[in-house]
Amino acid sequence: MGRLQDKVTVVTGAGRGIGRAIAEKCAAESATVVIADIDPDTAAATAKEIGEPAMGVRADVTSRDSVQAAVEEVTDRFGRIDVLVNNAGWDKAAPFVDSDEADWDRIVAINLFGTLHTTKAVLGHMVEQGSGAVVNIGSDAGRVGSSGEAVYSAAKGGVISFTKTIAREVARHRINVNCVCPGPTDTELFNSIGGDRPELRQALTKAIPFRRLGDPADLAGAVTFLASAEAQYITGQTVSVSGGLTMS
Repeated sequence: MGRLQDKVTVVTGAGRGIGRAIAEKCAAESATVVIADIDPDTAAATAKEIGEPAMGVRADVTSRDSVQAAVEEVTDRFGRIDVLVNNAGWDKAAPFVDSDEADWDRIVAINLFGTLHTTKAVLGHMVEQGSGAVVNIGSDAGRVGSSGEAVYSAAKGGVISFTKTIAREVARHRINVNCVCPGPTDTELFNSIGGDRPELRQALTKAIPFRRLGDPADLAGAVTFLASAEAQYITGQTVSVSGGLTMS
């Protein structure tokens, strides 16, 4: 029996990268996993690879209507949602003075408003159940800043503050809300914002006490712990998974 036995667990942006690793780990912990992704084909393929009773749904987290439709699809099939992992994210790196305001909108829409949309759609179900767990994926950029990621840092800082406030609001309903903040992690998104440059990878690896970039599986372990009954008395916390690059 796994730590998430029969827990209906929705993971956004779960078709690839960190989200996929989280979904796979949750499934390994016996959760009923819902792969929510803007690409329905990727969501369906990932769910198929994980196996029954995993389910793929299309969800554009920037759209309240899309999120609401996805949540209704999940509750119609399973009757409940026990865990929500707000993982969907996007960034485009550039010095702030050179950044494009259209990119600001997209960064904030996905990283911050996406978390608001999904949490609003799911939280009412958890309140009615009298139980639940929400794990938001923040970023150490939102804790300590990151050059070239000003707007992303601001959005993720908002996710961290949102986590603490919602944790206070829903604690009486036995819902815990926590935030996991990755450091530099070896993903497609990381490569798309410059992480594929050998000199950057080498410099980051040297700066990280564990002397390696994060792996998506590193994040998945922290998320599944916070989603499990083992963390039922932990709420409003921010946990960095960065190999010691940032410490507090």
